[in-house]
Amino acid sequence: MLALHPARTHTAGMTYAPMKSTKSKAVTKPEFKPSKALAAANFVLSAPTPQHLPPDRGAEIAFAGRSNAGKSSALNALTGQSALARVSKTPGRTQQLVVFQIDESRRLIDLPGYGFAKVPGEIQEVWHRALDEYFRERQSLAGLLLAMDVRHPLTEYDQIMLAFARARVLPVHILLTKADKLGRSAATNVLHTVRKGLADHRAAASVQLFSSTERSGLDVATKWVETRLGISDQP
Repeated sequence: MLALHPARTHTAGMTYAPMKSTKSKAVTKPEFKPSKALAAANFVLSAPTPQHLPPDRGAEIAFAGRSNAGKSSALNALTGQSALARVSKTPGRTQQLVVFQIDESRRLIDLPGYGFAKVPGEIQEVWHRALDEYFRERQSLAGLLLAMDVRHPLTEYDQIMLAFARARVLPVHILLTKADKLGRSAATNVLHTVRKGLADHRAAASVQLFSSTERSGLDVATKWVETRLGISDQP
């Protein structure tokens, strides 16, 4: 029968390698560089009604999103400008059609968002009529970029915007914003759920995860905007 011996504890003559740090090195993400075209966007005017917009020529993309959905942050991130669109902790600050000019024939239009906005119902009704007219009559409107908080997608406001686009058979691209607020698995589940919810959308509708904080999803969104505006890939 083998005898059990206590473990040896002699250390003389032994050498020790320095302990390796268990901390993982932070991965440096490649810096996103906005396209030169979108980076040139600048504020032109705020239009209380569609009649006050620039002449209906060229092409424009409408940006929509319920208050607090991260629409302004997305606009700023896509253009590489920290304050192009006003970001406020007070929802509902965008109460008009805000025009950002890219060049003589291309524009970005920031639409009113009124989900949590503390405004009277009659004002929301005025906005609704203005948006209905804008979607029905604006011939230069080439697409709708719709921001939805990934934690609260397909709200009543979102459905209204989708209905406007569906009536016009207008291409829609959805940004599921603030994706960094959820784990990867949870965010992916929301992505799949929203895609299923868009099954009856007769126009071309696409959806992606997006985070202006982590600067993720910017390349895909930029490509969609540039394609709809007819901006060439060539520098």
